[in-house]
Amino acid sequence: MAAMDTTMFELLAYQPTTLGDRFKGFINGLAAPETFLTLSTVLFAFSMIFYRRWTRPRVMLLITLMFSAFYFGSMTDPNFVQIITKPDNIPITMLIFFTGFVTWLAFRQAAINDERMERGEPLIESGADDKVLVWPDLVYTELIAMVICTAILIIWAIVLKAPLEPPANPAVIPNPSKAPWYFLGLQELLVYFDPWIAGVLLPGLIIFGLIALPYIDKNPRGNGYYTIKERPFVISVYMFGWVILWIVLIVVGTFLRGPNWNFFGPYEYWDPHRPVALLNVNVSDVWWILMPTKWSWLPWEPGLPTQAALGGLVPAYMIREAPGLVLLGTYFFGLPIVLARTIFRKTYEQLGLIRYIVFWILMSWMLLVPIKMVLRWLFNLKYFLAITEWFFNV
Repeated sequence: MAAMDTTMFELLAYQPTTLGDRFKGFINGLAAPETFLTLSTVLFAFSMIFYRRWTRPRVMLLITLMFSAFYFGSMTDPNFVQIITKPDNIPITMLIFFTGFVTWLAFRQAAINDERMERGEPLIESGADDKVLVWPDLVYTELIAMVICTAILIIWAIVLKAPLEPPANPAVIPNPSKAPWYFLGLQELLVYFDPWIAGVLLPGLIIFGLIALPYIDKNPRGNGYYTIKERPFVISVYMFGWVILWIVLIVVGTFLRGPNWNFFGPYEYWDPHRPVALLNVNVSDVWWILMPTKWSWLPWEPGLPTQAALGGLVPAYMIREAPGLVLLGTYFFGLPIVLARTIFRKTYEQLGLIRYIVFWILMSWMLLVPIKMVLRWLFNLKYFLAITEWFFNV
């Protein structure tokens, strides 16, 4: 017990002294969720704007070498190694590099096509004959691919131990208890939304949006060839949803979520006893309690309304959640009208009323995800609307 107390005291009293320790502390600070998401969004915006520059082979090779040196060079840190070498975390390392490669390949072809169109030259895809015979060309290709994949899986199974655990025991719960890596994005969403939204509504909207996309955007430009210049808005929205709101969430859930689902930097020790002071508040709490407590000149006393109004016609929870109803009503119904007359005016004229409504439903829910994430991280805001009586929390 004395040894444990001494170790904990040393960890708490430790101050970084070397340059390497300070660098690790700086990276841990950048890994804070609000900073990490902001930097990811800024880098995404720069990648969309300057795609012709960073996709050049020499530039991309330099970026890859620098990132690889930083990523694998960090294996000198025991805390970092403990995270990335877990058998069920290794696919995420592969995901990061493979996603970067296929994204670069698509953006590079788009950059070449856009430059050729500006010079009046034919596209990469023009005149290309991609037709092959099923036998023997396609069958041989599939056979070779199947053999290679089988060999890789066999080697993987031999080298890496399967992350199997003992039979389920309600008295011993893993900490952190994580879903498989391909569900970590959804598990991260459960922190910010009710289960029916994070597990049903948002995945359903993703599937519906992918199905409805060809009917919402009928622009024929870009069909059959790579381009960004001709369809920058559509491609940016799609890539933001895929890279920032899916890939980044998987990375966050894998490398930055530790015991008790707390955030940890990549070089931090996953201490299961680290306390995190959180006081989740709702919009109704801010409106009815925090604001009149801070500003005494407001005409209502601190406290949530508990009495019905208009002879019982308006339930107490409707009065309590009136600020959230107004806020969400403005966001979902008022904002699209304003945007249709200003920023999205051309979009509204091209889509029409029905397609514009579908477009805004998908767009509003996608934007609500990063909005709620940032508000939760900065202000511990949990729900805009918390009607617990009907399990309707947004």
